[in-house]
Amino acid sequence: MPQETRTVFWDRGQVVMIDQRLLPQKFVLKRFTTAQAVADAIRVMVVRGAPAIGASAAFGLAVAAHRSKAKTVEALRRELRAASNVLARSRPTAVNLFWALERLGRTAANPRLKTPPEVRAALLAEAQLLADEDIATNQRMGAHGAELVPPQATIIHHCNTGALAAVGWGTALGVVRSAWVAGKNPRVLVDETRPRLQGARLTSWELKNLGIEHLIIADGASGHYMRRTKVDLCLVGADRIAANGDTANKIGTYNLAVVARANRVPFYVVAPFSTVDLATAHGDLIEIEERDSDEVTHFAGKLIAPAGVRGGNPAFDVTPNEFITAIITEHGVIRPPFQVNLQRLANRLVVAARPVRGGK
Repeated sequence: MPQETRTVFWDRGQVVMIDQRLLPQKFVLKRFTTAQAVADAIRVMVVRGAPAIGASAAFGLAVAAHRSKAKTVEALRRELRAASNVLARSRPTAVNLFWALERLGRTAANPRLKTPPEVRAALLAEAQLLADEDIATNQRMGAHGAELVPPQATIIHHCNTGALAAVGWGTALGVVRSAWVAGKNPRVLVDETRPRLQGARLTSWELKNLGIEHLIIADGASGHYMRRTKVDLCLVGADRIAANGDTANKIGTYNLAVVARANRVPFYVVAPFSTVDLATAHGDLIEIEERDSDEVTHFAGKLIAPAGVRGGNPAFDVTPNEFITAIITEHGVIRPPFQVNLQRLANRLVVAARPVRGGK
């Protein structure tokens, strides 16, 4: 991926995304001009990864405002609420989607915006800010996480959490990247990540472009490598983290966490604090997206199972908090008890965000 190319960005009134369905064979940029088209792109996984989905939704609202013919602020806000509902239905598990829509919704509702052009400009500015913040957030997470990576570490990584899963840099793979920049020379065992092979297709592509040593392994081989070779840590991302630390992530993450515990390998979740959903008490309350069974029964469009047999295809699973060593965020490393420490961090951030009164 060209270093200057973001996963999702705004260009001359259009939302532009790298089409991740075509990688690694082709690098193609797709352009979208409606909220519905952006929602469809999220649903069919032109773009994927919780932070990237959030940024895409933000730009989706911005393009809805940009294309609107509304003559009044009230009419424009009605259209934006409808567009937000369309985007919210694209994928149910990633909390960053809803976080971004709520953030842009607050911007649109600002009573100081008196005209449709003011609303349009404010939404685009907020979407751009959200995207810029994502890269800075990921680099801070990478710095915190790199401190936990020993020199010449062997790391097992699941799914894709690199620049492609964010606007840029990446979350869990961003930790690998930061450790590599720091001269620690990590080696990565890349879970292939069935059924859509985000590890084999996307993570390997990113690591190859960066020049980081890696080996693609079958999802079921992680236990073998942990038992028979030295594995220093596991790194995964997150699509939603419940208040107690239970974490929803790409299907297969729970299996990896259990095997890591059995082999005494540290298991780290890397995610921006926007992925933490304190309104959800525990992981069993997280809605798990069920995708088309053809993703399991077919490969590259060809049937690989007996005709007529259906496949179960949950896109995510939930890893209970007791299997997680720590959660790495842009604000630092959070360790158990997660119920207490996630809430404590949230309270601290609220206090820090309050305006200072008095003084000069």
